[in-house]
Amino acid sequence: MPYMTWQDDLNTGIKVIDNQHRRIVEMINHLHDAMDHRDRQELNDILDELVDYTLSHFTFEESLMEDAGYEFTRAHKRVHEVFVKRVSEYRLRFRAGEDIGHELMHTLSHWLFNHIRNDDKAIVESVRRHMQDVAHDDGSGGGWLARSLRRFFGAAH
Repeated sequence: MPYMTWQDDLNTGIKVIDNQHRRIVEMINHLHDAMDHRDRQELNDILDELVDYTLSHFTFEESLMEDAGYEFTRAHKRVHEVFVKRVSEYRLRFRAGEDIGHELMHTLSHWLFNHIRNDDKAIVESVRRHMQDVAHDDGSGGGWLARSLRRFFGAAH
């Protein structure tokens, strides 16, 4: 299976989300390299990192949708939950010694690009509109990104 290549139609126009998506693509390509090296420990470590990062990305994306009042947030979250369950099953199969590499790569590449092009593109208008509204609210405490990061990671002490 070839490496995943970022394509312009994957850009949502929301830089923080696009950067996170690009990072996920990089991780999937690192997973591809680990499969080529046939290094199970490396594969395990990258798989763990990919799952953890993807969960963080989903949580961040979901907080943006909630803040924006996106009407299909619940459905979008459900799509994320189903994906996390599927990848968790792959991880369990891998840890049980099964060779899941090619099947996993196929699932990741197809799912990610389809999800970005369809589900994530659908949230863009609501999120961008909310970001603009918050940016114009001078009593907001640092803009949409600062508030979202505080909400996601908690207040810094």
